[in-house]
Amino acid sequence: QVQLVESGGGLVQAGGSLRLACAASGRFFSSHVLGWFRQAPGKEREFVAGISGSGTRTAIEDSMKGRFTVSRDNAKNMVYLQMNTLTPEDTAVYYCAARYSYNSYAVFIRRIDYGYWGQGTQVTVSS
Repeated sequence: QVQLVESGGGLVQAGGSLRLACAASGRFFSSHVLGWFRQAPGKEREFVAGISGSGTRTAIEDSMKGRFTVSRDNAKNMVYLQMNTLTPEDTAVYYCAARYSYNSYAVFIRRIDYGYWGQGTQVTVSS
């Protein structure tokens, strides 16, 4: 069982940056793939970024490459999403997700691949 708690959301002006954090509780954190998803009002929840259990492999949604980066600290049971050059289109609730994987280099990008979810943190980008 993994519990996830996101933090770091808030209101930021266009062009600004935010760093989201996700704290995980539970065993074998380094054996879990972590992902970030977001959901804007009236839209489906979409993949943002993912990182392997080892932290050596990452995946970023194409439209966010160059602006968003994902990282993790297995010693602290934390995963982070650094978001730069934010635009109003980035406004959404951002969710942290996790799933167990035997493969320490695996990264998953589909929502259905994740079994554990946080409650989300709101990010609002003003123009």
